[in-house]
Amino acid sequence: MAAWLTVVGFGEDGLSGLGDAARQAVTQAAVVVGGARHLALVPDQPGQIRLPWPSPFAGAYPLLAGLYPQPVCVLASGDPMFYGIGATLAAGLAGLLPPEAVTPQAVRVLSAPSCVSLAAARLGWPVQDVVVIPAHGRPLARLAAHLHPGVRVLLLAEGAETPAAVGHLLGLRGFLASRITVFGHLGGPRETCWQGTAAALGDGPFPDLAVIAVEPVADPGTVPLAVTPGLPDAAYRHDGQLTKRDIRAVTLARLAPRPGELLWDVGAGSGSIGIEWMRSHPSCRAIAIESHPERQANIRHNRDALGVPDLHLVEGRAPEALTGLPGPDVVFVGGGITRDGVAEACYDALKPGGRMMATAVTVQSEARLVALQARWGGDLLRLSVAQARPVGSFLGWDTAMPVTLWFTGKTG
Repeated sequence: MAAWLTVVGFGEDGLSGLGDAARQAVTQAAVVVGGARHLALVPDQPGQIRLPWPSPFAGAYPLLAGLYPQPVCVLASGDPMFYGIGATLAAGLAGLLPPEAVTPQAVRVLSAPSCVSLAAARLGWPVQDVVVIPAHGRPLARLAAHLHPGVRVLLLAEGAETPAAVGHLLGLRGFLASRITVFGHLGGPRETCWQGTAAALGDGPFPDLAVIAVEPVADPGTVPLAVTPGLPDAAYRHDGQLTKRDIRAVTLARLAPRPGELLWDVGAGSGSIGIEWMRSHPSCRAIAIESHPERQANIRHNRDALGVPDLHLVEGRAPEALTGLPGPDVVFVGGGITRDGVAEACYDALKPGGRMMATAVTVQSEARLVALQARWGGDLLRLSVAQARPVGSFLGWDTAMPVTLWFTGKTG
């Protein structure tokens, strides 16, 4: 089947920057659909219908489906397959049109250089080494997870206020010395470039269509956080309900995060397990379940400060708060394991092949873990951590309360 729908990626240079195939798709389409900025780049064609995107955008898919099988051209920015509509169009049209109308042959994508490629070219950065963070409708706090010397970040601004927000975030995290480049309207006649440190960013004005390059540089006294599990306890705001650093590192190693997996952190306390789970890979997901209001506030603070603002917080107590949540690949119960029904609800919700861990520091909760091990199998492990402390002019071992861990897998 020949293409009835063509998605054309535009640069700031408009039609003049398109190849022959893309220019032909635009000029010969019966209907052209796009945003106001893109439609303004295309001269009127006799008999051609021009339609702006509907608001809300969810109406775009019924709109396009209603135009089938006319030749339609959709206007997009840069590379439509890079955080663009080209990547979601076929899925959005599926079910609204016959299967043959949503194949890659029927829905064609003609890409232009993305703003990321253009920015990397201006800076001399290899694109494959760049961390890309889109800020369009997404939390800017994701940047905090990438504040390491040597990392190169390209952040796609949501609007003219985004560069100033980046500078504010870097100040909060102790990275005001970071090198910043703000590109505006890349690839067009209005292209601009501002360079300096985060400390010098100020409030602008900045372009509303910008790419922000960040080269993190730590201020004196700022120690960049590791990417491995076991962040310093001081990295968290907490009320004492915190899985301590060394125990946390062992716990995460046992939980063994894999890309794309979902973790339930039940009785999350400060949220440390779910946060470090999500920091292990960009596609790892976590839900923190916590009933205490002050600890909920700590979780919100910690997830943003440590760069995983997408950690989902459920305010409530297990097992009641678990109802309706998406099934987990892994469950960690850091608090409430002695409460009736918590272990059963967690184990029953686990997907086949999933893993479950619970910890205990009291005799009663440890007895519960022994009973669960007898019921569902798995491993029991007791950890004891001691730190050297001054004893007069000598050093002695200060031993923390031992922690018992139960870990099991679900085979069916």
